[in-house]
Amino acid sequence: MADSLQDIQKRIQSTRKTSNITKAMQMVSAAKLGKQEQLNKGFQVYSAKVREMIVHLAQTQLALLEDSNMIGTNSPSNIDFHDMLIERPVKKTGYIIISSDTGLAGAYNSSVIKTTIDMIQRDHQSPDEYIFMAIGRTAADFFKNRGMNIAYELDNLSDQPAFDEVRGIARQIVEMYKNEVFDEVYLCYNHHVNTITFQYRAEKVLPLTDLDISEAEKLDFDTDYIYEPSKEEILDILLPQYAESLLYGAILDAKTAEHAARMTAMQGATDNAKQIIDDLSIKYNRARQAAITEEITEIIGGSEGLK
Repeated sequence: MADSLQDIQKRIQSTRKTSNITKAMQMVSAAKLGKQEQLNKGFQVYSAKVREMIVHLAQTQLALLEDSNMIGTNSPSNIDFHDMLIERPVKKTGYIIISSDTGLAGAYNSSVIKTTIDMIQRDHQSPDEYIFMAIGRTAADFFKNRGMNIAYELDNLSDQPAFDEVRGIARQIVEMYKNEVFDEVYLCYNHHVNTITFQYRAEKVLPLTDLDISEAEKLDFDTDYIYEPSKEEILDILLPQYAESLLYGAILDAKTAEHAARMTAMQGATDNAKQIIDDLSIKYNRARQAAITEEITEIIGGSEGLK
C-alpha cells in the first residue's frame, strides 16, 4: 500500500508540473494573441485603402484589356498588370497552405491540411493539375513526407511577422504566375473568428478577380482624381502590391488564429491536468485512509491477542 501511495504522489507531482507548463504557455499565447489582433486590425485599414485605389483604377482600365494590342506590354516594374487581371485557361492550380512551425495548437494544423487535401481530391483528377507552396514547417513536412510537389516553402516566421518576412514569397508567387507555372492561385488558411473559433478559407488571389464594385463603393466614385503618372503606370505598381498584401493579410489572420488555437489548447490541457490532480488526490486520500484503517485494525488485532 505504501508503494501505491508513493506512485500516486509521483503522478500528482508530475501532473502538477505539466499543469504549470501549460498554464505558462497559455499566458504567453494570450499575450501574443493580443498583439497579433492589434497588428491584424491595423493592417486591415491599409488593405482596404489599397483595394479602394485598385478598384478605382482597374474599373476604368479593364475595358482596355479587350484590346489585344494592350496585352503583353512590358511595365516598368517588370510585372504586366494585364496578366494579373485576366483569367486564362487553367492547366495547373497553385495552393498556398499556411500552417504553423510548431504544434500544441489543437486541431489548427490538421484542420487546414485535411480540408485542403479533401478539396484538391474533389477538384482535381491528377497530381499534375496542382502544385503546393507551404508557409509553415508543419505543412511543408507533411507534403514532403508524402512525396507531393512543393514549389516554394517558408518557415520560421516570427510571432508577429513583418511584411519584409513574406515579401520574398509574395514576389516569387507573382513571378511564377506571370511565367505560367500555374494559372490560378489559392490561399488556404484558418481565418480567426474569435478566441475559441477559427474557420477554414480558400481564397483566390491570382488572377485578381475580386475587384467588383459594391453599391457603397459606387457612391465614392463620383470623386474626380488627377493621376501622376498615368493610371496604367500606377496600376503596374499597385497590382503586385495588392497581391502581396492579400498574402500578408492572410498570414496575419492565420497567425492570429494560431495563437488563439494554442491558447485554447493550453487552457484545455491545464484544465484537464487540474481534473486529473483532483481525481488522483481523491484516490490518494482513499488509499491513505485505507492504509490507516488497516494499520488500526492490525493494532487492535494485536492487542486482542495479548489478552
